Amino acid sequence: MQSLRSRILNFAMRNRHLLEGRLHREAFTPETSIPAFRAQCEKSAARLAKLPPGVTVEPGTIDTMRCEWLVPSGANRDRGVLYVHGGGYVSGSCADHRGFVAKLAARTGLATLTYEYRLAPEHPFPAAVDDSIAAYRWLLATGLSPDHILVAGESAGGGLALALLLALKEAGLPLPCGAVAISPWTDLTCSGESYRTKGKVSVAPAESWTVFSRHYVADNDPSNPLISPLFGDLAGLPPLLINSAVDDELFDDGESFASKARASGVEVTFRPGVGMVHCYPLLAPMFPEATQAMDEIVAFMRARLK
Repeated sequence: MQSLRSRILNFAMRNRHLLEGRLHREAFTPETSIPAFRAQCEKSAARLAKLPPGVTVEPGTIDTMRCEWLVPSGANRDRGVLYVHGGGYVSGSCADHRGFVAKLAARTGLATLTYEYRLAPEHPFPAAVDDSIAAYRWLLATGLSPDHILVAGESAGGGLALALLLALKEAGLPLPCGAVAISPWTDLTCSGESYRTKGKVSVAPAESWTVFSRHYVADNDPSNPLISPLFGDLAGLPPLLINSAVDDELFDDGESFASKARASGVEVTFRPGVGMVHCYPLLAPMFPEATQAMDEIVAFMRARLK
């Protein structure tokens, strides 16, 4: 049974427009200001950016791309996590994900690298994939073994993490030891049934996924597997943990990818969050379901990088 705390929080998130004095949920159009959206995301994330005790920030660059390590005290530096931030391919940064990624690093005890891949609409596909490959190659160049690297991400970052696996396989590069995808966006054609059935319970602005897809895909084919990994050849991928909220427009993206990967011989753990909203594990420890999901993610990461 869904906890009372999660019911209250999910209701508040779904109906935040009412709390803000608006009758209708926010809606996106191609004319919606992306710079304003980015500023809003940064402002919201700033409230959650406090570092856990014992975690330090090590800023750096990969060529000209900003990155930062979040390093818990006592972390073994011969292994680490490459974390791919979400934001619909149009927003996101090391700063606005620092709070969550630092908590993840503290829980796992693993040094975790975030990086600022180029964003659409200024930099559509393949910029994000190219930058992700560059980040992975950089980790290999530092001396990390692929068996000691795990890739993780949420939302668009979860989809990009899975696209990265396909790009690495296509390039003949060694794959990481595993991947975690939280509410991954794997189908930028937005063809899943949940795009039509979950709109009323989604916490995302109306039509936002369609708008984000247009910005990122630009003149490319949205069914390209490096854009929409759901349509790729998934055989040979490393073990995966995929967590998808049932009350999310992206639910089918995660469930369909997990089913296809399993049918391709990939070791997959799929967890549907019943009654949950987009990327709910990031809200741990605010309600029990988020905490339980995060506990499983942490255990998976530790097991793969033991």
